[in-house]
Amino acid sequence: MATRLEAPAATGFHPFVANDEVLPEFTLRSVLVGVILGIVFGASSVYLALKVGLTVSASIPIAVLSITIFRALGKSSILENNMTQTVGSAGESVAAGVVFTVPALLLMGYSLDLSRTTLTALTGGWLGVLLMIPLRRALIVKEHGKLTYPEGTACAEVLIVGEKGGSQAKLVFGGFGLALLYKFLMSGLHLWKEYPEKALGKALPGATISAEVSPELMGVGYIIGPRVAGIMLAGGAMSYLVLIPTIVFFGSGLTEPLFPATKLIAGMSPGDARTNFVLYIGAGAVATGGIISLARSLPMILSAFRASVGGFKAAGETGVARTENDLPMNLVLGGAGLLWIILSAVIYFTAAELGFSVLAAGMIIAFGFFFVTVSSRITGEIGSSSNPISGMTVATILLTCLIFLVIGKVGIEARVVALSVGAVVCIAAAIGGATSQDLKTGFLVGATPRQQQIGLVIGVTTSALAVGWVLSFLNDSNTIYFPKEAPSYVSKTTGDETVALAGKTYRVHSVTEPIAGLLPGRYLVNEAGQIRFAIDPGVGGIETKKLVEAAGPVGGTPTGVMRGLDDQTYTVVSVGEGEAVAEYLVDAAGQAHYRLEKRDLPYSAPKASLMKLIIDGILTQKLPWGLVLLGMFISITMELCGVAALPFAVGLYLPFSTSAAIFVGGLIRWLVDRQADGAASEAEAEAGSGVLFSSGLIAGGSIGGLLLAALTVVAGAAAAQLNVAERFPALEHGRFSDLWAVAAFLALGVVLYRIARSSRIVMKS
Repeated sequence: MATRLEAPAATGFHPFVANDEVLPEFTLRSVLVGVILGIVFGASSVYLALKVGLTVSASIPIAVLSITIFRALGKSSILENNMTQTVGSAGESVAAGVVFTVPALLLMGYSLDLSRTTLTALTGGWLGVLLMIPLRRALIVKEHGKLTYPEGTACAEVLIVGEKGGSQAKLVFGGFGLALLYKFLMSGLHLWKEYPEKALGKALPGATISAEVSPELMGVGYIIGPRVAGIMLAGGAMSYLVLIPTIVFFGSGLTEPLFPATKLIAGMSPGDARTNFVLYIGAGAVATGGIISLARSLPMILSAFRASVGGFKAAGETGVARTENDLPMNLVLGGAGLLWIILSAVIYFTAAELGFSVLAAGMIIAFGFFFVTVSSRITGEIGSSSNPISGMTVATILLTCLIFLVIGKVGIEARVVALSVGAVVCIAAAIGGATSQDLKTGFLVGATPRQQQIGLVIGVTTSALAVGWVLSFLNDSNTIYFPKEAPSYVSKTTGDETVALAGKTYRVHSVTEPIAGLLPGRYLVNEAGQIRFAIDPGVGGIETKKLVEAAGPVGGTPTGVMRGLDDQTYTVVSVGEGEAVAEYLVDAAGQAHYRLEKRDLPYSAPKASLMKLIIDGILTQKLPWGLVLLGMFISITMELCGVAALPFAVGLYLPFSTSAAIFVGGLIRWLVDRQADGAASEAEAEAGSGVLFSSGLIAGGSIGGLLLAALTVVAGAAAAQLNVAERFPALEHGRFSDLWAVAAFLALGVVLYRIARSSRIVMKS
């Protein structure tokens, strides 16, 4: 790099922009560009976190884009570029905190209320920024030279080199454009299948291998590296090549359903076996992996807290220098008090008990203070990517549920409140870590802390509004209605929410505990209170097929009966052979009314499923604990073998297709690193050309997925006309369709490899 940011003692440090030098910083254009980029990267982070349960830092790509955008607009200062990345970086952290927790409401049988999601994001984000203000001097200034804050340091290097004339924004733009084009060709035109899959058949019944050949997953794999990507793939192999075949092998001869399933294993597909059994094993593994990760960090957490409390107490001293000018301490205390009141009021609408609401809100403030402090120091030592946010959230929910259990609060309202506590603390901790990296960047380049803190509040506010909407949109656009019956169950629904389906009106009924063969969720009931359809959400859904209207005569082999969306019973007939088989619902005259299509489940929300499992496990004590314990001991076994349990457990929980695609990206990173001339510094690795191009792949693929989902909702007929595979079925169902899809994905990988190899470091001296 042209400029290296070494770490001398804080007292002798001189920032790039001197304290007495005044440059444009908090300008309208820097804030507006930051807001726009924050919304874009926040939306892509929602999409990514729902699919794979993780996000990647957006600060460096935003800094690179900011430099290029401002050059096009005219001369700009390094402090303006820093303000843009500060405002924009909030989106990724807000998205992570929201997606890791809030979708658990769907799994509990509630709707995903936009106002609740937005308010949760706002309060958590504001709390995280406020609590970091008095800690800045203790952690960023006084610990300079000890706490490196790798992403913040790398971002400062990018800004400084950009100020001197270097820029690699074309890498981010190139990755974005290529991923957008790739996504449109694959998911819009359907020129190749998105999920090439191979069942191992008689050799290993129940075993399947597959890959989701999406550009964003390749980008994730490149950024997280081969080690973590390989461990995730191993977890996926354990799930799809060991556990599911074992369940099929030993369970096929059973004559009764095995709890918690409600149908025979012999009649299950591999997806059914995963839904009914392996997801519980995976959730137990993820929970244990998170707790182990937290326990490993416990000494660091305790020392971080002790070292930072003094800085919090001393923060009332107001610095005179521009580079030491923070927002005042009375604003921090007043803001925290106001948030306590707001949170108490919000929780009261759920719990309807003032004392309990005030207690829960107080727990949010207390846990938030502790984990924001911890998050900041840990990111300073090991970086944001290794920050155990999910582990901190697990600890928060565990402690919250245990307190509720002691005071006798175990009803469904208490479960929702426990999730709310965990959600706000999770967002606050994520924002605390991101804020620390931004403030470190500002410290190195000579920014004004006060201006950055105001920018962070703006970024959190705008990102929270966008993140809540994107989450609700992705859920609603992928929600389906599927026939469901529970003859022994009659609902007592008296709510006003109704749904019109095929000319009939149904009431919406929430089931919050497993009963009469029904899983927690939302259902459509008729006037007699009978369950007729399940509302399977787009986020965390379980149905692998969906009903689509069809017409015309169909002849085939009858395989059973099923109700259509019009609540009429039809004969299910199978047409075709092999992968080209199609199923239709036909009437007595042989006329088709519906077609059964495969439904992809891209938004599994693994972290939210984990939070729901913990809450239910403690407060209801109604879980298949045998399966959960299997997962727990799998994680413990991996740790004893010297393998990080958490990425293995995440791979165990996620679809194999997701882990396989991520592994390809990690493999490309391994090939690039292996052929590098010399070892890159940590900061350089964070800003390498491959990382920037991968960031573009992630953003482009994610935004492409959002745009295609929007097109389907707004103009479904037009979107269907784009489907080339309808006219040329061999593209997605032919003999070589899987190989064709893999070839397209590998071609994208070759492009990534060549770009990463062409310039190992983003900016050279």
